[in-house]
Amino acid sequence: MTHQTGVNPASSHERAGWDLHCHTVFSDGTMTPAEMVSLAGKQGVAGLAITDHDTNAGWAMAAEAAESEGMPLLLGTEITAEDQNVSVHMLAYLYDPEDMVITRLFDRTRQARLARTRTMVDRISRDYPITWQDVLDQVKEGERTTVGRPHIADALVRAGVYSDRSKAFAGVCSSSGPYYLPTPSPTTHQVLKAVKHAGGVVVIAHPGATQRNPVLLSDVQIGNLVREGLDGLEVRHRDNSPQEQERLLALAERWDLLVTGGSDWHGKGKPNVLGENRTSSEVVGRIIDRAYGIRPVGYPSV
Repeated sequence: MTHQTGVNPASSHERAGWDLHCHTVFSDGTMTPAEMVSLAGKQGVAGLAITDHDTNAGWAMAAEAAESEGMPLLLGTEITAEDQNVSVHMLAYLYDPEDMVITRLFDRTRQARLARTRTMVDRISRDYPITWQDVLDQVKEGERTTVGRPHIADALVRAGVYSDRSKAFAGVCSSSGPYYLPTPSPTTHQVLKAVKHAGGVVVIAHPGATQRNPVLLSDVQIGNLVREGLDGLEVRHRDNSPQEQERLLALAERWDLLVTGGSDWHGKGKPNVLGENRTSSEVVGRIIDRAYGIRPVGYPSV
């Protein structure tokens, strides 16, 4: 169950496994959807998902690139939520992007996150040589991009404060630092209700990531979400410890949840390698069978 950092399976004769957790320039990634699809082919994955934070603005570009490259693609979003003061990321796949419930949720979240990020920048700029415009200069797709801490980190790197984004996150951008403000987020229950209303499938991202969260979702909290329609858990992720992976697998077996894997790839924004953790084609098929919002791109041409 360990991640395979740096592995490049492209030399194998057949593509294998899906990477269901990838980010592009439409949130905090550094590469375009077309570059993501091209790299996925080189890494030998059977298919992948675009899951930018709190937006589906990159879907059209990703779908066009996937069709051109013959790469099967799930359209998705990683939605930031909270559950009794626990920060939770929820991967939503194949929902209807025009559904009014989910579009309103995204609109509220994006406006609140933008205000939160600007307030953080105002605080940081008193002590470090960056401005709000410096942060906006790091945004690749204008108003369609979900702006957040990664763009602040990139501005700090550009200003010479840090050598890379990871060091910025360990310093000024740290969630335990004096400049941090919590991300304004809907509850997990609101997210689950919205995605289900839009016909999508919901998987909790990296639920065992102790380095991200000092407090994780409890078994009881996950069980409550299962009763509301939760579909799966992202077990194979580099931030889930081996002990947490065992716990999550036991919960998935108890409640018949889908078990997924993903790289949480961000291009040059993180060391994560596209395809380092994967989801079986059988599980992908079950995700597609459950969704009634939209259909995947290029499936089942694998």
